[in-house]
Amino acid sequence: MSTSLDLRNFIRDIPDFPKPGILFKDITPLLSNPIVFQNVIDRLALEFSDRGIDTIAAAEARGFLFGTPLALALNLAFVPIRKPGKLPYKTIAQEYQLEYGTDRLEMHQDAIGPGRRVLLLDDVLATGGTIRACRKLVAQTGAEVVACAFVVELGFLGGRQTLEPTEVFSVVIYP
Repeated sequence: MSTSLDLRNFIRDIPDFPKPGILFKDITPLLSNPIVFQNVIDRLALEFSDRGIDTIAAAEARGFLFGTPLALALNLAFVPIRKPGKLPYKTIAQEYQLEYGTDRLEMHQDAIGPGRRVLLLDDVLATGGTIRACRKLVAQTGAEVVACAFVVELGFLGGRQTLEPTEVFSVVIYP
């Protein structure tokens, strides 16, 4: 694994998406290059391999792209956190605030239990709203969130600060 590989070369800027004034960080080029994609998984695995984590939980849908291969690489359980109505079994839920309104995330009620050590994973850390909701959802189970990990962090939006005191690790940070 090369930590000198500049992943920014594989993250494309899309201006005015999904609305005017937003500069979207598109990870599609990263995903389409197996060597670069593997490099991201390797960097995450190196960071968390000796932390006593037993479960990776990731938010729908892009968090799944990184959470499942990381769980396999570390031989850990994977738990999907989904939008309402997507899971077939009994769920627990957490509502959270969006810029204009609220949203909700759900997880199977038996997916994580007390005493579990969880890594929360998503593709991008922006304002932190989604991952804060994930953290509250996991806390409902009695499990411990060891850290939150991201492929890309938009540091200028301050999401890291909203997650304190939880540890945050990002592979790529845009200050």
